[in-house]
Amino acid sequence: MSTNQPVQAAKASGGDVPDARRLRTILIAVSVALMAVIASVSGLNVAQTRMAVEFGASQNTVLWIINIYTLALAALLLPLGAVGDRLGRKPTLVTGLGVFGAASVVAGLAPSAEVMLAARVASGIGAAIIMPVTLAVITSTFPEEQRGKAIGVWTGVAGGGGILGMFLSALLVDIANWRWLFLLPVVLVLVALTTTLKSVPNSRETSTHPFDTAGALVSTIAVIGVIFVLQEGPERGWTAPATLISLAIGLAASAGFVAWELHRRDASLLDVRLFRERGLADGSITLLVVFGVQAGIAVVLFPFFQAVLGWSGLLSTVALMPMAVMMMAASGLAPKLAAHIGSRPTMAVGIALAAIGLAAMALFVSADGGYLTILSGMLAMGIGMGLSMTPSTEAITGSLPREKQGVASALNDVTREFGTALGVALLGALLSAGYRNAIDNRLHGIPQGAADTAREGIANAVEAAGNTGPHAQDLVHAAQQSFIDGWQQAMWAGVAVMGALFLYIALRSPKCPAPPLWTRQKPLRPSPPDAT
Repeated sequence: MSTNQPVQAAKASGGDVPDARRLRTILIAVSVALMAVIASVSGLNVAQTRMAVEFGASQNTVLWIINIYTLALAALLLPLGAVGDRLGRKPTLVTGLGVFGAASVVAGLAPSAEVMLAARVASGIGAAIIMPVTLAVITSTFPEEQRGKAIGVWTGVAGGGGILGMFLSALLVDIANWRWLFLLPVVLVLVALTTTLKSVPNSRETSTHPFDTAGALVSTIAVIGVIFVLQEGPERGWTAPATLISLAIGLAASAGFVAWELHRRDASLLDVRLFRERGLADGSITLLVVFGVQAGIAVVLFPFFQAVLGWSGLLSTVALMPMAVMMMAASGLAPKLAAHIGSRPTMAVGIALAAIGLAAMALFVSADGGYLTILSGMLAMGIGMGLSMTPSTEAITGSLPREKQGVASALNDVTREFGTALGVALLGALLSAGYRNAIDNRLHGIPQGAADTAREGIANAVEAAGNTGPHAQDLVHAAQQSFIDGWQQAMWAGVAVMGALFLYIALRSPKCPAPPLWTRQKPLRPSPPDAT
């Protein structure tokens, strides 16, 4: 186990920990910084068509402009989280905000797709610096009795921030220009930078061991390989050479990372033996599944709103807001519930509510009934997600020592990114497969060309319907009903996954849980605080 000395939160003037007012300011700083990162994950989705036209770019290039940000972010989270522990969390956060803000300005002014790609890579690097350090600041600064509430706010922003960012992005696209999308992260960066410089204390790890450069490199290769498969598999095909090669590289690098970290032991980037601990394993698995289902359902909801109900992109994002609000509110309430019934039961209740919400959306969805047929399910899912995310995050951060909180935060974030990519890939594939299987039996009498186009997706079917004369209404109705069939298939898959997770959490509940492995090691001499 690591012999690194535990980090001490920087002393604020007048006491060992910052006063309540300063703690609120610190929480605002890291939450706004996190919002900037999360909003940029989904914001460009609303501007795909306009980017393609202005840059003269292919759909594949546009998708890379969107996905390269997530790829860079996920790949660098773990090594940059560890760097932040060593160099100091405040200067690391300031640096990340500077890189991210500058890259967002370049992206907003980009004259070509190539410049935009480079700017998005730089934004992803900046985001990978910011994201783990925001949670590490909370866990290393807030006293134990207030830490759960602060983590609840953080997880609420992490869960609902993407939807809020998408809404604001869609609003900017509708009232101005797609380039104004980058105004939002720049403004958030300026707010976060100002409050960080003013109020966030510094804390860092004091270590006698050299940085695990080999582990950082191998972990980066592993994450790039696996995330590339999840992003490109649906487009290129799961058996395409590039997909299979990337999968092989990702799996080989993952195995190599585990072997190397076991070999390094005390000087490792991440002590993989800690996954034997219930807290770390359960928290990671819960976050992986919860964020996977959430991201996958978002992929299902947007075409329902736009192609089935005929809503605009802005109205579609407004329709997601009730779920985001419930998620953020439940994340804030989760620590109080956990204090009364325990963290694991709170996770189980949240998972069960999310599964009930998915089942409700599968049972009651209707093209004729519209939005109200799925609203109750969305609300239940939002509450359930919020209740399960906060204790899961606390379980991960509580399983690693204080001097490894940047790594713990990065592990939390990597798990979220993997879950998101996995959920989008799998639930999106289930929806598409269900749609294609269902529409084949509903195209009798439809002209062959229009029928072939309709098989590609509901948006294609709606567009092709305008050229089918008297068959237009029949084709639209067939596509809508087939989409509902695919929708239900995806929702029931989500119910099955959440049900399996519920059983896993419930059946593994220990009667007398042991303290984390790192707390059972030889006590370590604390290092002096590094205040700024």
